[in-house]
Amino acid sequence: MRSALAIAGVELRRFVKDKGNIFFTFIFPLILVFVLGSQFGGSGNSGSVTISGPDSDLRTAVAEQLEQGDVSVSYADHDAMLEQVARGRTDAGLVVDEEAAAANAAGDPVELEIIAGNASTSTAAQQRVQVAVGNLDLRQIQVSALEGAGATADEANQALDAAAGQVATPKLQVTSVDELAQEFQGLGQFDLGASSQLLLFTFLTSLAGSSTLINARRQGVMGRTLASPVSTLSAIAGQSLGRWVIAFFQGGYIMLATWLMFGVDWGNIGLSLLVLAVFALVAAGAAMVLGSILDNEGAAVGAGVGLGLVLAAIGGGMMPLEIFPETMRTIAHITPHAWGYDAFAAIQRNNGSLVDILPQLGVLLAMAAGVLLLGTWLLRRSMARSL
Repeated sequence: MRSALAIAGVELRRFVKDKGNIFFTFIFPLILVFVLGSQFGGSGNSGSVTISGPDSDLRTAVAEQLEQGDVSVSYADHDAMLEQVARGRTDAGLVVDEEAAAANAAGDPVELEIIAGNASTSTAAQQRVQVAVGNLDLRQIQVSALEGAGATADEANQALDAAAGQVATPKLQVTSVDELAQEFQGLGQFDLGASSQLLLFTFLTSLAGSSTLINARRQGVMGRTLASPVSTLSAIAGQSLGRWVIAFFQGGYIMLATWLMFGVDWGNIGLSLLVLAVFALVAAGAAMVLGSILDNEGAAVGAGVGLGLVLAAIGGGMMPLEIFPETMRTIAHITPHAWGYDAFAAIQRNNGSLVDILPQLGVLLAMAAGVLLLGTWLLRRSMARSL
């Protein structure tokens, strides 16, 4: 066991020394999670609005109304607000200038300018702004009416607040018959993209990292290892363990980083890590197979990236399996990605238990056993070839 751990440690150090792995292992996956979540993810709130204009009671009141409607509010000067709307960084812009603030303070009608963006959520955000401003107008009319009846402004506001507290807020319950909408209901903006990218990059990095195994054969590291007082089983176990640790570490890093940076909900973290651990076994075995078949490091990296992208595309690593035609969904399950996708979907969306994901774990374990045994046999055969 000590020998296997030592060999695994050597493989880890060889992986870390390759500076190119830093970007593709730690940075690029998070960039893709952010991009996919921004473009296709369901927003976790009711849109975003950027307000421009000086600080005033009107600006504060509008912002409070929007935030009560679960709208994300930010502030910027006029030019910066226009740029954010144009670049799609906010759903709508709202101009609350000094004239509007003065008119509101004097009890006069207020006109505010709304700049709508072109995102799919811009219309909803614009409607939220209109509702918020309409509520403020209604409040102003109510206060004016009470003042006309002899109440002071403070008494009018207190009476309206008390009356609002006695009125039950109406509730709207929407029942959707769209199975696809129900499947993704409750998902955060980045949840779906995070699990897909975890599967994609865990497998992709493992396959591309098979070049280190070829390099170890070329430099005679494997030959010297087998010539030492180390059993063949320990040597191969060390190679497999090293690649499994790399895959598991990258997946765990993606889970932690997306949780901290994007608030991704991974459901039961223990079950999610279990799925990752089993999927990483498949990735490690596939890397052993590729690194034993090929004899050129550059070819291994190219083949690993190409094969990893193809398998991810087929298995739901780039597009949700739920939107695949039925035939394609069946074909997708020849890949480990599809089984990993189904397991994460059960955990994240349906609070699945260990029993619920046992079929997926069983298939992944069978795949892992198959590729690890094949990789072991191919690696032993490859030692007889000259490089």
